[in-house]
Amino acid sequence: MRSATYRSQPARILARAVIFASALLLSSNYAASRSAASPQDPRIAGAVRDQTGAPIAGAAVHFRSGSFTASGTTDDQGRFSFELAPAQARSITAGSVTVTAPGFADVERAWSAQEADSGRLVIVLAPASVFERITVTATRTPMRASDTAADTIVLGPEDLAATAALTLDDALRQVPGFTLFRRSGSRVANPTSQGVSLRGVGASGASRALVLEDGIPLDDPFGSWVYWDRVARESVSALELVRGGASDLYGAKAMGGVVNVVPRRPTDTGLSFESSYGNEHTPDASIAASARAGRWAVGIDGEAFHTGGYVIVDPSVRGLIDTRAGSDYRTAGLELDRLVSEKARVFVRGSVFGEARENGKIDERNRTHLRELAAGGDWQSDAAGAFSLRVYGGPEVFDQNFFAVAADRNSETLTDVQRVTSQQLGATAQWSRPAGARHTLVAGVDGREVRGASDELLYARNTAATGEVIIPPLRSAVGAGGRQHTFGLFGEDIIRATPRWIITAGGRFDRWRNFDALSATRPLAAPGPTAVTDFPARAEQSFSPRLSVLHKLTENVSLTASGYRAFRAPTLNELYRSFRLGNILTLANSDLEAERLTGGEAGARVVALDDRLVVRGTAFWSDITRPIANVTLSVTPALITRERENLGRTRSRGIDLDATARLNHSIELSGGYEFADATVLRFPSNTALEGLQIPQVPRHQLTFQARYSNPSAARRLARLTFGVQGRLVGAQFDDDQNQFRLNRFFTLDALVSHSLGHGAEAFVAAENLTNQRYDVARTPVRTLGPPALVRAGIRLALRAR
Repeated sequence: MRSATYRSQPARILARAVIFASALLLSSNYAASRSAASPQDPRIAGAVRDQTGAPIAGAAVHFRSGSFTASGTTDDQGRFSFELAPAQARSITAGSVTVTAPGFADVERAWSAQEADSGRLVIVLAPASVFERITVTATRTPMRASDTAADTIVLGPEDLAATAALTLDDALRQVPGFTLFRRSGSRVANPTSQGVSLRGVGASGASRALVLEDGIPLDDPFGSWVYWDRVARESVSALELVRGGASDLYGAKAMGGVVNVVPRRPTDTGLSFESSYGNEHTPDASIAASARAGRWAVGIDGEAFHTGGYVIVDPSVRGLIDTRAGSDYRTAGLELDRLVSEKARVFVRGSVFGEARENGKIDERNRTHLRELAAGGDWQSDAAGAFSLRVYGGPEVFDQNFFAVAADRNSETLTDVQRVTSQQLGATAQWSRPAGARHTLVAGVDGREVRGASDELLYARNTAATGEVIIPPLRSAVGAGGRQHTFGLFGEDIIRATPRWIITAGGRFDRWRNFDALSATRPLAAPGPTAVTDFPARAEQSFSPRLSVLHKLTENVSLTASGYRAFRAPTLNELYRSFRLGNILTLANSDLEAERLTGGEAGARVVALDDRLVVRGTAFWSDITRPIANVTLSVTPALITRERENLGRTRSRGIDLDATARLNHSIELSGGYEFADATVLRFPSNTALEGLQIPQVPRHQLTFQARYSNPSAARRLARLTFGVQGRLVGAQFDDDQNQFRLNRFFTLDALVSHSLGHGAEAFVAAENLTNQRYDVARTPVRTLGPPALVRAGIRLALRAR
């Protein structure tokens, strides 16, 4: 009964949210209809929205009729209005409205007083060319993509609406260089394998790239893996990704780059909802709703997901213990905003998340419960600049058990029951301001306090018991953990030396400290004293500078170059928590030191065909000292033992190529390729690893996308959105000794949606259309990627008028 209640409760919550938001919309529409301008009203009014229906604030609106002109900007709900004197209202019967907004293509629309909606126009803006989009992540301040030297990719609302991917990490896999530890995605994989790597800078469960949502880290505070399902898809406005070291602005977690999840803000009354059902018993529902009343705004979002999953082990070696790897998660958030003025707001947000996973073997499971409270504010002053503050914190519990598997895979023996608890408290503050005509200054400070512990019950390894699942006697109880404090200061100067030269110089100082760390072992098989080992407190510090130059040879051709240093401190998980996957045991190492990266890149960008074609190429080089890797200590038929160790030196070098072509307002083609040569250069304690490839890093990645979107076509049958995505991933190795090869593979995804009118659409999406069962891992047993997933569903996008 408890399980049934748990599963049905999120569905009821989502249903109530839909009813609540729909009621708000109806009441707002009714009020709007009562107050909407009639054809005789002496004004020209309307709203500016993007292709998803979201309002665009700050858009410049110009009206012209003969010699009469009027200009204004849209408010935070995307509305504009031009009042006309009675004489003007009688004489002005036709004109044109022109709308411009950063990141969007300009629109000019004819206006006539005879139109039924002349007093409440709705103008929809399409995204500008990739080269002209506004990005915040690269410099922590809004800039056009064409003015930053960083290698930045933006997946906007139109990209996310056309992808067949069910999860955010699968959507990001269309960016060459984005990889997770092993090849599996968050739909079925263990969360500890969901760490992000960019450009081949590392290979373990801990992320080498920082993942943010609204300036707040999304990575697990204890292990630095990422719960991608924490964020409801309908609450996401865009995804921004910066490839290359970014510790100069973001600190330890950004050694390989940054992934920024840009949320939708609750600025108006609206509802976004998506629900689908697919094979493998895969229902899903995601919602984001908001309401506005004066200067107050409230937003709710949530998502509920379940999949029965699939059997991950190669059919040729499956045994009685191999079952489906399924998952079930729920996430919900509530945000309250107070608009202090047109340029200032404060907010408070609470969120909860819970997931449970079947790991593909009888009784092998893990689950997570997480809560977070965040608060902050944004204020922009023409004189003082822009200020931003975020404070966040909360607890997390992660439970998991481990089994040793018999050679014939017909039985398994419980070896370890583990619970990891952690708490975090963090804050970040930032200021930015133009200084004269040529400088933009950015400065800030952030800090994070994490405490965590891993508590384990270890079971005897030798037992005479028989059966599919063997529960041996308890052997001992082990607890290990500690605290970690990080603090950083950063500054940046964006210098527009001339109209053709833009120089960005920045740096950051970080200090981190591990303390209150210990390990305690209490024997349970036979009474005995508890053995306690106290680990000494340790501290390190780092300075991460960056210098970037962008030179515009012409308006359509730019050259870029950057040099930087970056770092990553070991996590509490790497220092104090051991884990087991299949018959591979990976040991913790309390003596680990920080990884340090020195890198550089140079590239060129070309815009052609009236901004319809953008081509970008970047050559990169990263040299990492003391990289942390899982090093094999011993190999037996029953157990492979590894330990986390600092290698001597590794290097990743290669090229990134990206191209986007917009054939017309409805059709866009894009693609990318990355070559990454990631190898071990020096490891004095085991020279046999020198010259080998870094595990989990493919040398070749190729992606392509095609999108057609015309939801407002005159003919109803032509109101379609069609997207196709392809991904080719080269071979890679699953281990440090390059013995377990994972072969290359290709997948193809597709989505078709049809507008039903009134903000509704129906869609069909398919992932892995060719049903290729590619290699995911060798532990050393070969495990496989997901089969084809086909689902059908509906989407709603409703906005109050």
